[in-house]
Amino acid sequence: MEETVDGRSRVQSGERLHVVILGACNSGKSTLINILAGQEVSIVSERSGTTTDAVRKLMELPGIGASVIVDTAGFDDDTELGALRVEATRRALDEADVALLLVGENMDAEALWHDELRSRRLPVVEIAMKSDLRGVAKEGAVPASVCDAERSRGRVLEALSRAVPSDFGRQDLLRGLVRPGDIVMLVMPQDSQAPVGRLILPQVQTIRALLDSGCVPVCCTPATMPRALEGLSAAPSLVITDSQVFAEVYAMKPRESRLTSFSILMAGFKGDIGCFVEGAGMVDRLSPGDRVLIAESCAHAPKNEDIGRVKIPALLRRKVGEGLAIDFARGVDFPEDLTPYSLVIHCGGCMFNRRHILSRVERCRRQEVAITNYGILLARLKGILDKVVY
Repeated sequence: MEETVDGRSRVQSGERLHVVILGACNSGKSTLINILAGQEVSIVSERSGTTTDAVRKLMELPGIGASVIVDTAGFDDDTELGALRVEATRRALDEADVALLLVGENMDAEALWHDELRSRRLPVVEIAMKSDLRGVAKEGAVPASVCDAERSRGRVLEALSRAVPSDFGRQDLLRGLVRPGDIVMLVMPQDSQAPVGRLILPQVQTIRALLDSGCVPVCCTPATMPRALEGLSAAPSLVITDSQVFAEVYAMKPRESRLTSFSILMAGFKGDIGCFVEGAGMVDRLSPGDRVLIAESCAHAPKNEDIGRVKIPALLRRKVGEGLAIDFARGVDFPEDLTPYSLVIHCGGCMFNRRHILSRVERCRRQEVAITNYGILLARLKGILDKVVY
């Protein structure tokens, strides 16, 4: 069954509630997932280290909605691969909206992970897994048992529902930029990076958001934009374009039409737009010998027109010089130590949830490293950042 929020479908992984389950080895994490699912979806074993890496399962949780349940390795794993498994668990917390912490197996380790969760300001629900429901659980912990799975499921879901951040799911992709009835032009290059037979996710999400807002979207490519404008009885209220053709589209748009990009919309939807705008100023202070990190949320194979791997590096080196060092991070890989970098440039993050992007922003902030977004940076490099809306 497809889930809905306010009558709208919301199935992309990046928009689901991310719940990370933490606990010592054999504390019942996989059993808890089976209880939440109402069926056996995880392997349950008495052997330590059965779960080796974070495993993500898509679920529809009653009263909560579309969710990603992240099953992690035991945080007291002392096997040969234990350190790597624990590090994978820490990385999983970057995307967590809520943590379920199983307690009662290793008090010292639980205290350390409580400190970790507190430092991340992450909502936590303590779960006391038991072989039955006799005895007294840790005060404040939600008791759960496979012997009484249905009632346990209700208790856990109720506690989880209370822990969901109040602002979860309330972000608006369009952020008040449009009104019902507005004509909005979407300019979408169909180069070699465009997927055959479909649109990229930010374009699809934007079109859906415009339709939900009662707007009239008009789609075209840069080459067909003049003809599309001729066919309109009035100038579009807003023009949304791919960031890499900012300059061309700005030159063609009517004076009264406002301009933004898909990447800038995603920057505000998933991250901290103010921080990204401020971070873009660092590009004017870069010097040969400085180091820049370009981070992409997806791990596609780059092509010769790739915006992150080809076009942005070329523009940066044209401005700063060939001595500028540029590194790349793809997918979930992202350095813990960012201090070697003068600037981090992040993609729109359509494949990540908001918490994941904000965790990276916070890491940059703590280490005093500037961070910006593809679209914001390109507008800055083209000299039109003050002429776009965000």
